[in-house]
Amino acid sequence: KAIRSSPNSNRPRQEAGCRAAGTGFGGKAPWPRPEGNKWGMSQQRTLPQSKELLLQSYNKRLKDDIKSILDNFTEIIKSARVEDETQVSRATQCEQDHYEMHVRAANIVRAGESLMKLVSDLKQFLILNDFPSVNEAINQRKQQLRNLQEECDKKLITLRDEIAIDLYELEEEYYSSRYK
Repeated sequence: KAIRSSPNSNRPRQEAGCRAAGTGFGGKAPWPRPEGNKWGMSQQRTLPQSKELLLQSYNKRLKDDIKSILDNFTEIIKSARVEDETQVSRATQCEQDHYEMHVRAANIVRAGESLMKLVSDLKQFLILNDFPSVNEAINQRKQQLRNLQEECDKKLITLRDEIAIDLYELEEEYYSSRYK
């Protein structure tokens, strides 16, 4: 399908047949379409309302990215095989295979980056939504601080008592001396 310019924009756009199929290859692309809008910019995703839906979306992203890595790697291995005589020249076939390998390698990298983003999202989800462990950490810290406070209070009381005894002895000495 041809790419033409929109009358309202300077950016190219795909014809309706390509856009409806989601690819520029007549409905079937040799690689998965990247996330984001058609210009390649990522859009802000809205998070599902419940934790269960969010976890399901994480699981789906994981499966999709791993499937993408596996499919692209398999296709790279398949294209590395030398074929017998075909209708196109060997140099042309080599260039086409070379280009396809680069595209598939880029897709493997994209899927790997998506997996790293997924790990980051999972860590953030765990930090924000793991209330029992957060509460446990807060309780442990609170207990540590209470123990420290009790220890400091005991030391202060001991210090106060020692100072009071020393002060009493000094006062006795002062008032009983002739230098008053």
